[in-house]
Amino acid sequence: MAHRRPVKRSLTLRGHRTSVSLEDIFWDAFRNIASADGRTINGLAAEIDETRGDLGLASAIRIYVLERALKRDQSLE
Repeated sequence: MAHRRPVKRSLTLRGHRTSVSLEDIFWDAFRNIASADGRTINGLAAEIDETRGDLGLASAIRIYVLERALKRDQSLE
């Protein structure tokens, strides 16, 4: 599977614009998770931002996406 460089996109967190760089596979998964939960990506990103601690926002989003995928896979076993 070919992967390209991270793509920078703008998000609005609690009324403030910020940019996040993620690979397309993470952007797609992040959008799918937000949609499945009936949320916007801005709302979900704001929630992740509030709990990320010292992690950068992009790293926190990647970890969130990975953890959701792992939980989904475990529930299928």
